[in-house]
Amino acid sequence: WRSHVTRRSHVTRRSQVKKMRIGLIAGGGQFPLLFSKKALKKGYKVFAIGFHSETDKILANHVEALKWLYLGQVSKLIKYFKQHNITQAVMLGSIKKTNIFKDIRPDFKALSFIATTPRTHDNSVLTSFADLLLKEGIKILPSTFLLPELISPKGCWTKRKPDKTEKKDILQGWKIAKGIGNLDIGQCIVISNGTILAVEAIEGTDAAIKRGGLLSHQNGAVVIKLSKPTQDLRFDLPSSGCGTIETMHEFGAGVLVLEAEKSLSFDREEMISLAN
Repeated sequence: WRSHVTRRSHVTRRSQVKKMRIGLIAGGGQFPLLFSKKALKKGYKVFAIGFHSETDKILANHVEALKWLYLGQVSKLIKYFKQHNITQAVMLGSIKKTNIFKDIRPDFKALSFIATTPRTHDNSVLTSFADLLLKEGIKILPSTFLLPELISPKGCWTKRKPDKTEKKDILQGWKIAKGIGNLDIGQCIVISNGTILAVEAIEGTDAAIKRGGLLSHQNGAVVIKLSKPTQDLRFDLPSSGCGTIETMHEFGAGVLVLEAEKSLSFDREEMISLAN
C-alpha cells in the first residue's frame, strides 16, 4: 500500500513540474520581457532561446535559463528544450528580416526544413516551423495566452475621430492591405487621398511610415496595419506601440488603423496619450 501511494505521488509531482515549465523563443523588443515577467507571476519556469543581435540581454534576468543561438540553429533549439522537458512554448518578439541575409547559420535540420517548405513567405515559414516543433513534441501556444490585455480592442481610442476623407482612405486602404497581406508581403500600408504611398516589405513598419509620410509631404497620411488573411494567430500578430505614434508624428501621418482582436498594442494608455 505504501509503495503504491508513493509511486502515485511521485508521478503527480513530475506532471506538475512539466505543466509549470514553458519554452520561449525570443526575438527583439519588449514582448519577451513582458511575457517572462507575467509567466513568473503565474508560477511558470521560463526556459528561453535568445538570438544574437536580436534579443534583449536583459531577458536573462527574468527567465530560469537562457541559451543564445544564431538564426538557423534549429537542432540546438530542439535539443535545449528537450533537455529541460519543454513540451509547450511561445514565439515572441521581432526578428529583423535584413538579418536573415547576413546573420544566419543554418544547420542540417534548418537546411532540410527550408528545402521541404513550399513557400518562403513569413507566415508560411513560421507555421511550418511550428509544425516541425510539434513533431518533436513541442507545441507552440498563442503568444497572447498569458497577456490577453495586449490584444487591441474595438473603437476609436483618441479624442479626435477620422474625418470624411480619412474614412474613405481607411475603407479603401483596408481592402488593399488585406490584398497585400494575402500575398504575404507585409502587414502595413500608407495611404493618402486614395493613393497608396508605401507598402511595408522587408524594411519594417517605421520605414514604410517614413516613406509614406515624406511622399504625402506630411499631409496627414493614414497608416493601416492589419493581420494577413491567412495569419496564424499564434504568432507574428501586427503590433504597434509608442514608437509607432512617434514615427507617425515625425513624418506627418495622422491616423493609425489596427485590426481589433487580431493585433497587439503595447503601452496602450501611453500610445493614446501621445496621439492625443
